[in-house]
Amino acid sequence: QVRGAPAIALLGCLSLAVELAGGAGPSEDLGALEEFVGQRLGFLLTARPTAANLGREAERLRAVVSGSPGVGLGLGWGGHTPVFPLPSIIEYIEGLLEKDRRDNRNIGAHGASHILGRVPGGGPVTLLTHCNTGTLATAGYGTALGVVRALHQRGSLSRVFCTETRPYNQGSRLSALELRHDGVPVTLIADSAAAAAMRERGVQAVVVGADRVAANGDTANKIGTFQLAVVARHMGIPFYVAAPSTTCDPTLASGHLIPIEERPGTELTHLGGVLLADPEVDVWNPAFDVTPHELITGGIITEWGVFAPSELCQAL
Repeated sequence: QVRGAPAIALLGCLSLAVELAGGAGPSEDLGALEEFVGQRLGFLLTARPTAANLGREAERLRAVVSGSPGVGLGLGWGGHTPVFPLPSIIEYIEGLLEKDRRDNRNIGAHGASHILGRVPGGGPVTLLTHCNTGTLATAGYGTALGVVRALHQRGSLSRVFCTETRPYNQGSRLSALELRHDGVPVTLIADSAAAAAMRERGVQAVVVGADRVAANGDTANKIGTFQLAVVARHMGIPFYVAAPSTTCDPTLASGHLIPIEERPGTELTHLGGVLLADPEVDVWNPAFDVTPHELITGGIITEWGVFAPSELCQAL
């Protein structure tokens, strides 16, 4: 039931910290602790295969536990008998929360500056976003919504158009709620109104999140993102992806290798438990789609800056 790539990674690691703090893991045997952590992380990685963040954090956490020099807290043992590292491991995991908040604010700052530097007169700007990439998908502030928040805080946001994001409605249920709560000028639109909004309502940039970025810059994000990129390219509107560096997966050469989760067909055929479609109709309900890197015309916004899609993984 957890959604949002950064939130998935955080919850996975924090659930392990809760287990360790509660005495579920070995208390004195380092080898047994490594095995325990490896088993738990392996199970968590099967939960959401499209999102890359959990896998990246799992790799780092394994390195911390095994004492690999130069990784995480630097718990390299150097051939000496170590002080048992359990408290340090828990501390490292807890630190991921603050790191995510800090990364999100940096994403917001970089994205806002980059977008304002490329619009006539330096703003204010009108944006369009998709799905939910804010406080409810991260440790706080958000990625694409972090850019929206940063622009609003600078007084440089005219309005943001927020898609409903069918069929699970993360845009209407979550993003619109967050933005209204923060006093951000937001207009909710149907997914099918996105092209019309870009043409008729003066949208100057599209900013979305990502669950995984392949080595060539292709990105997987909530279903419907690909079509937004196609329309934005047709209309000459810059299309940005905002995501932390942990979203980059250099082991996948291109987006066609990214595993795409599929959701239950009832999300399309039912609403509130009420059948809305022919009960025998065939349903295809992918949770994500892949946007080719050449359609990400604005760039990929990370905590380290804004990169051309094809240069991101190499730069990081």
